[in-house]
Amino acid sequence: MESKTRKMTSLAVAGAFAASVAAVGATPAVAADDMVKCYGIAKKGENDCKAGPGTSCSGTSTVDYQGNAWKLVKKGTCTQVSTPAGKGSLSCLTSRPAGKTYDCG
Repeated sequence: MESKTRKMTSLAVAGAFAASVAAVGATPAVAADDMVKCYGIAKKGENDCKAGPGTSCSGTSTVDYQGNAWKLVKKGTCTQVSTPAGKGSLSCLTSRPAGKTYDCG
């Protein structure tokens, strides 16, 4: 009888441990309407989509912090993002990084 009790206790502890690990790993997803396009923060080739005319979509930015390339970020955080080229912007930046000009059309 003692063996059966130990087995049940072990199973209960293992189940509780597995449930707690699963809960820690579960991160709530951010809804699409809680995201905004943030220009000028993407590293070269790491933009989420469109980096100006002549480019297709994600991964097409040609320089770090390209002004017409954007990444999706949580609403309210874009202008708080700091890069070596400056802060993030909610609108396209025609001249970032310095010395480069981009078409925002």
